[in-house]
Amino acid sequence: MRLLLHTCCGPCSIYPIKALREQDIEVYGYFYNPNIHPYTEWKKRRDTLEQYASDIDLKVIFDESYALEDFLRQVVHRESVRCRFCYSMRLTQAAAVAKRGKFDAFSTTLLVSPFQKHDLIKEMGEAAGKEKGVEFYYQDFRTGFKEATRESREMEMYRQNYCGCIYSEKDRFYKPHKQPHQKGDA
Repeated sequence: MRLLLHTCCGPCSIYPIKALREQDIEVYGYFYNPNIHPYTEWKKRRDTLEQYASDIDLKVIFDESYALEDFLRQVVHRESVRCRFCYSMRLTQAAAVAKRGKFDAFSTTLLVSPFQKHDLIKEMGEAAGKEKGVEFYYQDFRTGFKEATRESREMEMYRQNYCGCIYSEKDRFYKPHKQPHQKGDA
């Protein structure tokens, strides 16, 4: 089987690639992540994946467009359900590339993280596959998350500390301080 693996970053690709190769699946990476903000973060993740792919002899298709505006147009005023739109946008694009490239199936490294909405990723992947006419290959890669985290640290890979979008960056870092109660406040 030839499989196109939507890849969000180097560290998240470690276990899925290993697991898929152990099943004799021919894996190709696909980097398409218009959600990642800022551009410097997108570039770090892209470059880390490129280096890792070179180290493990993984062919990767890099979508070099930085389509942040497209992502923002999808999620503006829908911030509470932004992940649905983000997963759909990336997986639909991956399915289209898989179909054009005559891959047997496609999947995503998003399935490795215990911090992602796993059932929603599966739902969006299956919907994208149905829409584009290519199978979504589902495998729960979360069992390898800790192993991949350890390996990525040993390899001194760049490791991000938020999912990627401007909203997840805010959720991760912005911790509002409560204003002290002032005399005369109700």
